[in-house]
Amino acid sequence: MKRWIWQHDNYPQFKYDSSKLESLLEKVAQEQGYLIAMSKVMSDENVVKTQYEALFHEAIATSAIEGEILNRDSVKSSIQKKLGLIEDDRSDTEVDLLIEILLDANTNYNDDLTMERLFGWHYGLFPKGYSNFYKINVATLRGEETMQVVGGRPGNETVYYEAPTRDILEDEMARFLQWFNETPESLLKAAIAHLWFVVIHPFEDGNGRIARAVTDLVLSKIENAKISRLYSMSNAINLNKKNYYKALEKTTGYIEKDDTMDIIYWCEWFLTTLHEALVDTKKRLDFVIEKTKFWDIHKENNFNARQVKVLNKILDIGVDNFKGDLSKKNYMKIADTTPASASRDIAELLKLGCIVQVEGTGGRNVRYKVVLDEM
Repeated sequence: MKRWIWQHDNYPQFKYDSSKLESLLEKVAQEQGYLIAMSKVMSDENVVKTQYEALFHEAIATSAIEGEILNRDSVKSSIQKKLGLIEDDRSDTEVDLLIEILLDANTNYNDDLTMERLFGWHYGLFPKGYSNFYKINVATLRGEETMQVVGGRPGNETVYYEAPTRDILEDEMARFLQWFNETPESLLKAAIAHLWFVVIHPFEDGNGRIARAVTDLVLSKIENAKISRLYSMSNAINLNKKNYYKALEKTTGYIEKDDTMDIIYWCEWFLTTLHEALVDTKKRLDFVIEKTKFWDIHKENNFNARQVKVLNKILDIGVDNFKGDLSKKNYMKIADTTPASASRDIAELLKLGCIVQVEGTGGRNVRYKVVLDEM
């Protein structure tokens, strides 16, 4: 029989070789610094827009990891309402509560993590008392049934993990919460907190989503919430869920190893994924800053609506990411206009110095690039 991580005598004395993590820790800290610096030169409007996008991705992704697909319009509406961007909304109560959880974790990071707070988060995930079609215990610890993570086809299931038994849950959570509230914030605390909560698996459902909220709580305190609401860890996890589950399997006991308490694989996965989330956000913010500078330089020019639409389309995804460069054909498609109007618009943009002809192109294959050199 397998022995799960919590069944070993030296649990929860997690171990890792810190020297193997130094490079990753430095890379993550560097990216955090970049984002903090970038956020300081962004306008309030762009900061709010980036927060909106990060919250949207976080809500969608943390649910998608568990196989739940949220209504995207409802999520957008709920976040816009919470950020004060709209009054009337088309959100629903369950989505509103999820956004409340995410905002609580990213805002009230100086408050202790308590069972009452975790119960509130759990209720927010399951306000109707059901997970899909199954009634579950909500805002309380799970019942007496054995908690297993099972996969595979019916009749040929595989048990990937079995959580601590119900009779020791109170003690397990008390130990976890004491450690959490007494341990100074660090990137490794965020990694361990995520893992340890999933190991305990205190609820009948929603453990992964709450573990990721706990992670956000630590990261927000490290960064004083300066950038934690600008990126989404869950989105980075969701983009490569296989590695997420692989890291859990290699850490919680499904895959046997010499030292069960060695969580170096998990720590490396966690820091690598966090780094990916930060780098992706930095790239997106680069586009925001480029776009802001571009329009500041050209604020005296009288562009028509078609020109603004095309230029924003390119700037939003990044000049270098705009495949094939700008041509008359794709100008017509983006602006939804005629060949004659496209030709006039392009000629004006060339005259104003907003675009330049790509060297080596001409005739029917002429291409243009947006000019960012002056920035």
